[in-house]
Amino acid sequence: MKKSLTKSLAAILVLSATAAMAQQKTMDDMKSMPMGKPAAGQTVHMAKGKVTKVDAAGGVVTLAHAPVKSLNWPAMTMGFQVEDKMVLDKLTVGKTVDFEFAQTDKGYVIIKVK
Repeated sequence: MKKSLTKSLAAILVLSATAAMAQQKTMDDMKSMPMGKPAAGQTVHMAKGKVTKVDAAGGVVTLAHAPVKSLNWPAMTMGFQVEDKMVLDKLTVGKTVDFEFAQTDKGYVIIKVK
């Protein structure tokens, strides 16, 4: 019984470490994404994501979003500024939303939530 429990705990620890390393790789990959001021005629990108955190004071929502084809991004979890803090009233942890965002001098900013 103890061997079985020990093996199960070891497997859980390995899986947890693997997930943490995958998340870190995703965040490291984001460092190479352009974050400058928007070019004339900025592009609006669309995605679907699940809210994982809302920081009303900072005006940031963290979303686990699907791939964004227009940017060639894989699915990942990342924080977005919001253009209008009133949008945060619509966002609760666990809610799935369709959203539009654009690159600005502040990074990627959500401009619309459906």
